[in-house]
Amino acid sequence: MTDYQLPETTRDTAFPIARAGYAIIFGAAFVTFVFALLGLTALSIPALIATLFICFFFRDPDRVVPRGKGMVVSPADGKVIAVDQVDKAPCMDTPCTKISIFMTIFNVHVNRIPHEGTVKHIVYHPGKFFSANLDKASAENEHNVMLIETDSGYQYVFVQIAGLVARRIICTLQPGDTVRRGGRFGMICFGSRLDVYLPTGFTTVVGVGDKVNAGSTVLGTLPG
Repeated sequence: MTDYQLPETTRDTAFPIARAGYAIIFGAAFVTFVFALLGLTALSIPALIATLFICFFFRDPDRVVPRGKGMVVSPADGKVIAVDQVDKAPCMDTPCTKISIFMTIFNVHVNRIPHEGTVKHIVYHPGKFFSANLDKASAENEHNVMLIETDSGYQYVFVQIAGLVARRIICTLQPGDTVRRGGRFGMICFGSRLDVYLPTGFTTVVGVGDKVNAGSTVLGTLPG
Protein backbone atom coordinates (compact mmCIF):
# COMPACT_ATOMS: atom_id res chain seq x y z
CA MET A 1 0.00 0.00 0.00
CA THR A 2 1.39 3.40 -1.04
CA ASP A 3 1.83 6.10 1.60
CA TYR A 4 1.04 9.71 0.72
CA GLN A 5 2.11 13.08 2.04
CA LEU A 6 1.28 16.75 1.53
CA PRO A 7 4.28 18.57 0.02
CA GLU A 8 2.92 21.98 1.01
CA THR A 9 0.54 23.57 3.49
CA THR A 10 -3.09 23.26 2.41
CA ARG A 11 -5.12 26.41 1.80
CA ASP A 12 -8.21 27.35 3.81
CA THR A 13 -10.51 27.73 0.81
CA ALA A 14 -12.95 25.45 -0.96
CA PHE A 15 -11.84 26.56 -4.44
CA PRO A 16 -8.15 27.61 -4.43
CA ILE A 17 -7.03 29.78 -7.34
CA ALA A 18 -3.46 30.09 -8.67
CA ARG A 19 -1.97 33.50 -7.94
CA ALA A 20 -1.13 33.99 -11.63
CA GLY A 21 -4.84 34.10 -12.42
CA TYR A 22 -5.84 36.89 -10.03
CA ALA A 23 -5.25 39.82 -12.41
CA ILE A 24 -6.97 38.11 -15.35
CA ILE A 25 -9.97 37.10 -13.22
CA PHE A 26 -10.35 40.56 -11.70
CA GLY A 27 -10.08 42.14 -15.15
CA ALA A 28 -12.73 39.86 -16.61
CA ALA A 29 -14.99 40.41 -13.60
CA PHE A 30 -14.60 44.19 -13.93
CA VAL A 31 -15.57 44.11 -17.61
CA THR A 32 -18.60 41.95 -16.74
CA PHE A 33 -19.61 44.43 -14.02
CA VAL A 34 -19.37 47.38 -16.44
CA PHE A 35 -21.48 45.61 -19.07
CA ALA A 36 -24.08 44.73 -16.43
CA LEU A 37 -24.09 48.29 -15.05
CA LEU A 38 -24.74 49.64 -18.55
CA GLY A 39 -27.56 47.18 -19.05
CA LEU A 40 -25.79 45.41 -21.92
CA THR A 41 -27.20 41.96 -21.25
CA ALA A 42 -26.06 40.55 -24.61
CA LEU A 43 -22.47 41.32 -23.57
CA SER A 44 -22.61 40.83 -19.80
CA ILE A 45 -23.81 37.22 -19.98
CA PRO A 46 -20.97 36.01 -22.26
CA ALA A 47 -18.53 38.05 -20.15
CA LEU A 48 -19.82 36.34 -16.99
CA ILE A 49 -19.43 32.91 -18.59
CA ALA A 50 -15.87 33.81 -19.65
CA THR A 51 -15.06 35.00 -16.12
CA LEU A 52 -16.32 31.76 -14.60
CA PHE A 53 -14.31 29.73 -17.10
CA ILE A 54 -11.15 31.68 -16.30
CA CYS A 55 -11.72 30.91 -12.60
CA PHE A 56 -12.11 27.25 -13.55
CA PHE A 57 -8.91 27.31 -15.63
CA PHE A 58 -6.80 28.81 -12.84
CA ARG A 59 -8.02 26.39 -10.17
CA ASP A 60 -5.18 25.09 -8.03
CA PRO A 61 -6.28 22.12 -5.90
CA ASP A 62 -4.09 20.71 -3.15
CA ARG A 63 -2.63 17.29 -3.96
CA VAL A 64 -1.37 14.37 -1.93
CA VAL A 65 1.96 13.00 -3.17
CA PRO A 66 3.02 9.32 -2.99
CA ARG A 67 5.91 8.63 -0.64
CA GLY A 68 8.48 6.09 -1.84
CA LYS A 69 12.15 5.87 -2.77
CA GLY A 70 12.88 6.87 -6.34
CA MET A 71 9.25 7.55 -7.30
CA VAL A 72 8.78 10.13 -10.05
CA VAL A 73 5.39 11.80 -10.27
CA SER A 74 3.72 13.59 -13.14
CA PRO A 75 4.52 17.32 -13.40
CA ALA A 76 1.17 18.04 -15.06
CA ASP A 77 -2.46 17.03 -15.37
CA GLY A 78 -3.37 15.65 -18.77
CA LYS A 79 -2.88 12.68 -21.07
CA VAL A 80 0.33 10.80 -21.86
CA ILE A 81 0.87 11.21 -25.62
CA ALA A 82 4.33 9.64 -25.92
CA VAL A 83 6.71 7.32 -24.08
CA ASP A 84 9.95 7.04 -26.04
CA GLN A 85 13.60 6.14 -25.71
CA VAL A 86 15.74 9.04 -26.98
CA ASP A 87 19.48 9.46 -27.50
CA LYS A 88 19.72 12.66 -25.46
CA ALA A 89 17.70 15.34 -23.71
CA PRO A 90 17.97 19.11 -23.40
CA CYS A 91 20.92 19.75 -21.03
CA MET A 92 21.74 16.00 -20.95
CA ASP A 93 23.78 14.19 -23.64
CA THR A 94 22.88 10.69 -22.47
CA PRO A 95 20.11 8.25 -23.45
CA CYS A 96 16.81 8.93 -21.67
CA THR A 97 13.22 7.84 -21.36
CA LYS A 98 11.01 10.68 -22.59
CA ILE A 99 7.42 10.98 -21.35
CA SER A 100 5.21 13.66 -22.92
CA ILE A 101 2.02 14.92 -21.25
CA PHE A 102 -0.51 17.03 -23.15
CA MET A 103 -2.80 19.45 -21.30
CA THR A 104 -6.06 20.75 -22.78
CA ILE A 105 -7.67 23.99 -21.60
CA PHE A 106 -9.87 21.89 -19.29
CA ASN A 107 -6.99 20.44 -17.25
CA VAL A 108 -5.47 21.96 -14.11
CA HIS A 109 -2.43 23.86 -15.41
CA VAL A 110 -0.40 24.25 -12.21
CA ASN A 111 2.86 22.30 -12.64
CA ARG A 112 4.58 20.26 -9.92
CA ILE A 113 8.07 18.86 -9.28
CA PRO A 114 8.49 15.21 -10.41
CA HIS A 115 11.21 14.27 -7.86
CA GLU A 116 13.05 16.02 -5.05
CA GLY A 117 16.51 17.41 -5.68
CA THR A 118 18.46 20.57 -6.51
CA VAL A 119 17.90 22.79 -9.54
CA LYS A 120 21.14 22.77 -11.57
CA HIS A 121 20.14 24.61 -14.74
CA ILE A 122 17.17 26.53 -16.16
CA VAL A 123 17.23 27.48 -19.86
CA TYR A 124 14.45 29.43 -21.55
CA HIS A 125 13.99 29.17 -25.33
CA PRO A 126 11.73 31.56 -27.28
CA GLY A 127 10.00 29.90 -30.19
CA LYS A 128 6.85 29.21 -32.16
CA PHE A 129 3.37 28.17 -31.06
CA PHE A 130 2.48 24.95 -32.86
CA SER A 131 -0.17 22.72 -31.31
CA ALA A 132 1.51 21.15 -28.27
CA ASN A 133 0.48 17.59 -29.20
CA LEU A 134 2.70 17.65 -32.32
CA ASP A 135 6.16 16.06 -32.16
CA LYS A 136 7.88 19.21 -33.46
CA ALA A 137 6.48 21.24 -30.53
CA SER A 138 9.21 19.85 -28.23
CA ALA A 139 11.99 21.54 -30.19
CA GLU A 140 10.33 24.41 -32.05
CA ASN A 141 7.80 25.88 -29.60
CA GLU A 142 8.62 28.34 -26.85
CA HIS A 143 9.82 26.22 -23.92
CA ASN A 144 11.53 26.29 -20.55
CA VAL A 145 14.05 23.56 -19.61
CA MET A 146 14.86 22.59 -16.01
CA LEU A 147 17.63 20.17 -14.98
CA ILE A 148 17.35 18.61 -11.50
CA GLU A 149 19.93 16.55 -9.65
CA THR A 150 18.58 14.19 -6.99
CA ASP A 151 20.25 13.46 -3.66
CA SER A 152 21.26 10.08 -5.12
CA GLY A 153 23.17 11.76 -7.94
CA TYR A 154 20.71 11.09 -10.76
CA GLN A 155 19.85 13.91 -13.14
CA TYR A 156 16.57 14.38 -14.94
CA VAL A 157 14.98 17.11 -17.05
CA PHE A 158 11.47 18.44 -17.44
CA VAL A 159 10.36 20.97 -20.01
CA GLN A 160 7.41 23.37 -20.01
CA ILE A 161 6.26 23.79 -23.62
CA ALA A 162 3.88 26.49 -24.84
CA GLY A 163 1.09 25.39 -27.19
CA LEU A 164 -1.15 26.82 -29.88
CA VAL A 165 -3.16 28.87 -27.38
CA ALA A 166 -0.69 29.05 -24.49
CA ARG A 167 1.35 32.25 -24.60
CA ARG A 168 2.70 32.51 -21.08
CA ILE A 169 5.09 30.15 -19.30
CA ILE A 170 5.43 30.77 -15.56
CA CYS A 171 8.31 29.26 -13.56
CA THR A 172 9.23 30.24 -10.00
CA LEU A 173 12.42 28.16 -9.80
CA GLN A 174 15.99 29.47 -9.70
CA PRO A 175 19.29 27.56 -10.07
CA GLY A 176 20.38 26.29 -6.66
CA ASP A 177 16.84 25.88 -5.31
CA THR A 178 16.08 22.72 -3.33
CA VAL A 179 12.76 21.25 -4.47
CA ARG A 180 10.34 18.69 -3.08
CA ARG A 181 8.46 16.02 -4.99
CA GLY A 182 4.98 17.29 -5.79
CA GLY A 183 5.72 20.91 -4.90
CA ARG A 184 4.30 23.64 -7.13
CA PHE A 185 6.81 25.40 -9.40
CA GLY A 186 4.76 27.20 -12.08
CA MET A 187 2.14 26.85 -14.78
CA ILE A 188 1.47 27.40 -18.48
CA CYS A 189 -1.56 29.49 -19.39
CA PHE A 190 -4.25 28.06 -21.67
CA GLY A 191 -3.25 24.69 -23.08
CA SER A 192 0.25 23.23 -23.32
CA ARG A 193 2.59 20.27 -22.75
CA LEU A 194 5.23 18.92 -20.35
CA ASP A 195 8.08 16.63 -21.42
CA VAL A 196 10.00 14.66 -18.78
CA TYR A 197 13.39 13.04 -19.52
CA LEU A 198 14.48 10.30 -17.09
CA PRO A 199 17.90 8.58 -16.96
CA THR A 200 18.79 5.12 -18.22
CA GLY A 201 17.32 2.42 -15.98
CA PHE A 202 14.13 4.35 -15.23
CA THR A 203 11.18 1.97 -14.87
CA THR A 204 8.05 3.36 -16.54
CA VAL A 205 4.59 2.46 -15.23
CA VAL A 206 2.46 4.65 -17.54
CA GLY A 207 1.65 4.28 -21.22
CA VAL A 208 0.31 6.30 -24.10
CA GLY A 209 -3.30 7.31 -23.51
CA ASP A 210 -3.10 7.22 -19.69
CA LYS A 211 -4.62 10.15 -17.80
CA VAL A 212 -2.30 11.58 -15.14
CA ASN A 213 -2.56 14.11 -12.31
CA ALA A 214 0.26 16.47 -11.32
CA GLY A 215 1.96 15.41 -8.09
CA SER A 216 -0.24 12.34 -7.54
CA THR A 217 0.24 9.98 -10.50
CA VAL A 218 3.48 7.95 -10.46
CA LEU A 219 5.24 7.86 -13.84
CA GLY A 220 7.78 5.28 -12.64
CA THR A 221 10.85 4.85 -10.46
CA LEU A 222 14.52 5.75 -10.73
CA PRO A 223 17.06 2.89 -10.66
CA GLY A 224 18.46 1.78 -7.32
